[in-house]
Amino acid sequence: MLLAGGGLVAGQALVHRYESSISRDVLLDPSARDTGDAYVGWRRLSGPLNYLLIGSDLRSANPDAGQRSDTILVVQVDRELNHAYVISIPRDLRVEIPAFGGTAFGGARQRINAAFEFGGGGSGGVQLLSATLTQLTGMRFDGAAVVDFGGFTQVIDSLGGVNMCVDTELRSIHTKRLFTVGCRQMNGAEALDYSRQRYGLPGGDFDRQRHQQQLVKAILSKALDSGVTRNPVKLDQFIRGIGHSLTLDTGEATLTDLIVALRNIRPDSLTGIRVPSYVQSVGGVSYVLLRDGAEDLFRAMRDADLATWVQQHPEWVNSI
Repeated sequence: MLLAGGGLVAGQALVHRYESSISRDVLLDPSARDTGDAYVGWRRLSGPLNYLLIGSDLRSANPDAGQRSDTILVVQVDRELNHAYVISIPRDLRVEIPAFGGTAFGGARQRINAAFEFGGGGSGGVQLLSATLTQLTGMRFDGAAVVDFGGFTQVIDSLGGVNMCVDTELRSIHTKRLFTVGCRQMNGAEALDYSRQRYGLPGGDFDRQRHQQQLVKAILSKALDSGVTRNPVKLDQFIRGIGHSLTLDTGEATLTDLIVALRNIRPDSLTGIRVPSYVQSVGGVSYVLLRDGAEDLFRAMRDADLATWVQQHPEWVNSI
């Protein structure tokens, strides 16, 4: 953004252009927003920073199909803002979803991805999901983002595709596309199709979570390798392209604050984490249930000490 500015006036105009290209909304429930000392971390450029990322059909052209969060990621950037931990929350995790004001929903023990629907979809759905996560983990967030994965194909295509490695051959239940073992360049449609598959994989949804973490890393790698962060024209195209599929809540922070805060994050500084859990049928319904060690992870998230937790629990670290 500094390169593209070409001077103070031009820089301010460019920042305004970027800010206005992305949809803004209140995505965090008041109970889930960090309003303590960590909240000023944007300005003093220190962490930790906690972000909630959700992939959904928020802007789907077919609202009758229902709105449930397809992907739930918690991202914690460490205190030095040099390393990011990507924690995948299982979509079928059985949790207590609290009541949500302004709706008829009075609370229930359900799959966590149902919170988006019970909150009415849109920003209300994200708010209820964030409140559910805070109730579960005790963690509060500095911001949140909702990505329409259908529209995000344009962003991947604008980068010229991304490199993804298929470790188990499978056929997509959505497109019948066959993914054979090996690493290859995938366009947006292919990469998103692959990252959404869980049936036919040895680890089911746990493998899907790992593949989604790999996609996050692949996008970051390609953005850096293709010079997006150094080329004003490419940067402009990328930010305006992602703006069509992104709704953002950064609280008092600006998009510039966010970009500057994350400037040192590189592909090799991402660590993928799986929540200690297992699949079990309850009343004939398949759920994901927490293992006893999950509270240790949640404590590490609250204390911003994930580096120690990762060293102590390598079995829950994904290879991405």
